[in-house]
Amino acid sequence: MHDLRALRADPAGFDADLARRGLEPVSASILALDEERRAAQTALQEKQTRRNALSKEIGVIRRNKGDSAALEAEAVALRAEMEGLDARAQALDVETRDRLAVLPNRLDASVPAGADETANVVVHERGAVRNFAFTPKQHFELGEAMQQDGYAQMDFATGARLSGARFVMLRGGIARLERALGQFMLDLHVTEHGYSETHVPVLVNEPAMYGTDKLPKFADQSFVTTDGRWLVPTAEVPLTASVMGEIVDAAQLPIRLSALSLCFRSEAGASGRDVRGMLRQHQFEKVEMVSVTTPEESDAEHERMTRCAERVLELLEIPYRRLLLCAGDTGFGAAKTYDLEAWLPGQQAWREISSCSNTRDFQARRMNARYRPGEGAPVFVHTLNGSGLAVGRTLIAVMENWQEEDGSVTVPPALRPYMGGVERLG
Repeated sequence: MHDLRALRADPAGFDADLARRGLEPVSASILALDEERRAAQTALQEKQTRRNALSKEIGVIRRNKGDSAALEAEAVALRAEMEGLDARAQALDVETRDRLAVLPNRLDASVPAGADETANVVVHERGAVRNFAFTPKQHFELGEAMQQDGYAQMDFATGARLSGARFVMLRGGIARLERALGQFMLDLHVTEHGYSETHVPVLVNEPAMYGTDKLPKFADQSFVTTDGRWLVPTAEVPLTASVMGEIVDAAQLPIRLSALSLCFRSEAGASGRDVRGMLRQHQFEKVEMVSVTTPEESDAEHERMTRCAERVLELLEIPYRRLLLCAGDTGFGAAKTYDLEAWLPGQQAWREISSCSNTRDFQARRMNARYRPGEGAPVFVHTLNGSGLAVGRTLIAVMENWQEEDGSVTVPPALRPYMGGVERLG
């Protein structure tokens, strides 16, 4: 949510920020609504003042046994006018908030210009890309060739039969490898990176989705139940919304939370994209990192969070690169985003495996999440979120980077303690 006072103070700057995202100016229309709302409120206050004065006059006349009928009629008329003005002011307030609610966050000055992902900037690249002596396969080719009880260990046919497209059933060693990845990541973030382990609900209410900027903008990309609860698109929602409506003591900051959870996305608009394999699923697991901190520390926290995600890839010995997303590719709620892309030799392509974003106070304003700096008035916190990592996509990266010519997959040394010492799947 945007600060309306900041928009009033610098409408040209607000529109310039929207223009960086390729959006049309809106300040004039929003300020016109705001002006009309304030005019209605001013008129309401004036009529309330007049009605209070009438009440006193009527009281004096009645005590003196005089005729107050005309003044009483004016008071009745005023009451009807006040009800109309109050309703109008409230309706304008809702309309203004609705207009602001669908506008994306203002971008950090360091975000590069650009309309789409082709303008993203590579910050650095880490890890040696393996030079295969054979043509590497894609993960689904490897997974479908591995068998467990007569079925493919990466079984898309059964997933589709049970649930439809973009679902998979994992079996045997691959299922264990995915579980190992999630546990490994969560342990790393908790024991080495200082995040608090959290187990979250995967059904949340509308205020939690709205507060974390998923509604109303992304309603068509999420699943909703018949009783109005939403399946989380990411654990970012319950983790961040855990401070919704609170005033946090400054001594508690930064709050760092991590969770391994199921995530659900409708993938609206993704028809025909990544139809083979596990890259784009309706249901998947992800280890999420969330930080709640002060405005002064949020930039440093963003760098720290991104390094935590990078560390996972380094320990798994997967080549990756960090990208600073351009204006046109930065997500709705983010002021600044780093994406991590893993090298997938089967695809011969870099693919996103983590996204770490600083939303500044954008979500906090929607959630009314604040902290009290010393004896001063409450201030909005800054919230950050990042994938640490997407488990299914990391499974893909492990399988493709650690594959052998015979179709087996070597288990990275960092994962072997989580695999009961198993060194190879095949």
